[in-house]
Amino acid sequence: MNYLSTRGHPDRKRFCEILLEGLAPDGGLYLPDHYPQVDAATLAKWRNLPYAELAFEILSLYIDDIPPADLKAICAKTYTPEVFGTEEIVPLRELEDGVYLEALSNGPTLAFKDMAMQLLGNLFEYELARRGAELNILGATSGDTGSAAEYAMRGKKGVRVFMTSPDGRMSPFQQAQMFSLQDENIHNIAITGVFDDCQDIVKAVSNDLGFKRKYRIGTVNSINWARLLAQVVYYFAGYFQATASNDKPVSFTVPSGNFGNVCAGHVARMMGLPIQTLVVATNENDVLDEFFRTGIYRVRAAADTHETSSPSMDISKASNFERFVFDLVGRDAARLRSLFVDELGGQGRFDLSGDPAFRQAAERFGFKSSRSTHADRLATIRDTDKRFATLVDPHTADGLKAAREHLAPGVPMVVLETALPIKFAATLVEALGHEPARPARFEGIEALPKRVVKLPSDVEAVKAYIAQNCD
Repeated sequence: MNYLSTRGHPDRKRFCEILLEGLAPDGGLYLPDHYPQVDAATLAKWRNLPYAELAFEILSLYIDDIPPADLKAICAKTYTPEVFGTEEIVPLRELEDGVYLEALSNGPTLAFKDMAMQLLGNLFEYELARRGAELNILGATSGDTGSAAEYAMRGKKGVRVFMTSPDGRMSPFQQAQMFSLQDENIHNIAITGVFDDCQDIVKAVSNDLGFKRKYRIGTVNSINWARLLAQVVYYFAGYFQATASNDKPVSFTVPSGNFGNVCAGHVARMMGLPIQTLVVATNENDVLDEFFRTGIYRVRAAADTHETSSPSMDISKASNFERFVFDLVGRDAARLRSLFVDELGGQGRFDLSGDPAFRQAAERFGFKSSRSTHADRLATIRDTDKRFATLVDPHTADGLKAAREHLAPGVPMVVLETALPIKFAATLVEALGHEPARPARFEGIEALPKRVVKLPSDVEAVKAYIAQNCD
């Protein structure tokens, strides 16, 4: 399997090369040169596999430069009941008629990001040991990616993590999870600005090829294909749990800010998984909802990026959206580059409303969308608690609202849970009048000493900090 850049760079690379690289040299995102096709016989073979074995089967279709025995061992080491709490790893439960919740938040940091990050940590350690190399990971987080990455990488040989986050824009619990880590290979950088500023810094550093090579910069954000690939697995696992046979379609609703989680669903659908609809659930930062309704993709400035009660989705530049648009325009790299570099880069928007490709977003690729407000989240949290004795976090509440707006008779709708409610306790208290349960290992976490530096939203300041801590 070879990988190409969405922006047309001529190089073709193998998996382990792009694992450590992040962005392509031309600023594009890596994608496989084709999506392996999964037929009915393969689905039947996979249906009853344990999660770690299912992960191995799917990853093997995309990774051919790690010996199969080694890859199988990495999957077995990653997806264990000890790490994820249950034998199913991602257990599914029916909440009401036709609506299901897929639990993705039972990992070490109580968020769905653990599903991919735990694998990524083990892949990094394996490949760096094989090369005798080191890697400095630069990331951006709006809340959950940072802690998932840091818990996955802490103590890993040959790896340092430099994680940027928007100063004061995460929940107290999310901040405490990250900033309380005292490991020497973990560096937290609070940026004065919003998540999009952090993400822009990561991309700018990745595009400085001289700096990137000198300091061996890699990434764990969903711009890293390996992370997105790991997320593809739980779509298959959810499908198998929601159906009794492989001739039944299923839909998924995905709370989405950076488009990585739902982009993994797009990949699964392109492989042949019988997904009827992929519903993108947004909050008041509704850039993606606007696109799927109108065909216009219009990023917002930092001042126009709302601070909401589902803060991990407070994003106005969805990095992984470029991967989907690449497929939407028929993998035409020149067209993609014109949209994202010329139009989006120059005007802050592009318009596909009059393009036949836009209709395919729904017709061929199955995408629909929805938007929620703070009042919607509170109402959904209260309703889910009252009717089903189930607590959900604000992002999952956005997903439940969207799911009910796009139900189709006879088609199970699987809502991807994003985090446990304790990570957003203030909103739960506002909705219900009491705090959600807290795992014992996180008692008192907010009071622990913090290890974090504050920097301006400035690429050179971040590069200087990285250089200082790598020498």
